[in-house]
Amino acid sequence: MVIVLLRYAHVVEKHQNCLLNTASLSTGWICAAGLIMVGNFQVDNAKVLHYVGAGVAFPTSMLFVSLQSALTYRLAKTQGEYYVAHLRLAMTLLAFVGLVLSGIFFVQESFVLQHASAIFEWVFCVIIMLFYGTFAFEFAGMSGDTMAVFARGGGLDSTSRDRKVDALGPPPLPHQHAHAHPHQPESLSIL
Repeated sequence: MVIVLLRYAHVVEKHQNCLLNTASLSTGWICAAGLIMVGNFQVDNAKVLHYVGAGVAFPTSMLFVSLQSALTYRLAKTQGEYYVAHLRLAMTLLAFVGLVLSGIFFVQESFVLQHASAIFEWVFCVIIMLFYGTFAFEFAGMSGDTMAVFARGGGLDSTSRDRKVDALGPPPLPHQHAHAHPHQPESLSIL
């Protein structure tokens, strides 16, 4: 949930909010709710709840990575950002294949195919976790303003925008910095 929230805030801060970003936030949180169910209700004790959680988590995680891949292409401006977009698209396609094979084998009666389903389920999960790891590329450029996006209920306020513009333009008038915040660290990549 935290990674999904940080990604959402980073996109809002660096670009602007859009439907893809908001949809990604929603699907990421729905996926997290399903994963909470999967983790807390084991098959041996609460089979129905476990499968309901999996039925929520797996499709929404597939939707989340698909939306994030599309969002990455939409926001890409440099060659490096396009490489990340290509990597995310490849991981999304591999995850889709793993999810489909897991589902096909899951409904079979064979003991061996049930185990194959579990293997593909884990392959799917590992690919999704590695996909989340690709957010490290963007998170390296996070600033204190990223966290402030939530406090302001959305995009940057005028004083934050003024400070970013001021660094490139002429000095501001005295009344423009009346609301300025103390200097915040430029990178939160330690996260």
